[in-house]
Amino acid sequence: MADKSITKTELVASIASATGQSQSAVSSVLDSLFSTVSEAVAKGSKVSIPGWLSFEQVATAARTGRNPQTGAEIKIPAGKRVKVTAGSKLKAAVK
Repeated sequence: MADKSITKTELVASIASATGQSQSAVSSVLDSLFSTVSEAVAKGSKVSIPGWLSFEQVATAARTGRNPQTGAEIKIPAGKRVKVTAGSKLKAAVK
């Protein structure tokens, strides 16, 4: 486990210094990327960055769960979630 997370501000600063772009330009590009990915996934499209990441919407079935405090059964309705899959380059970088 990593001891520290990278915040968006730190990510923007790192990319800006690596590319020579201003932090505001990099922040704008990241915001646009996240906005575009969320809109596409919300519409049911799969977004893939080959070798790095892919995002897709998946449906979850209705199921029965348990309230951990009382042990009572509860019905969990069907819904949607986002599936994020790591690509081969990202997996190789972690090894």
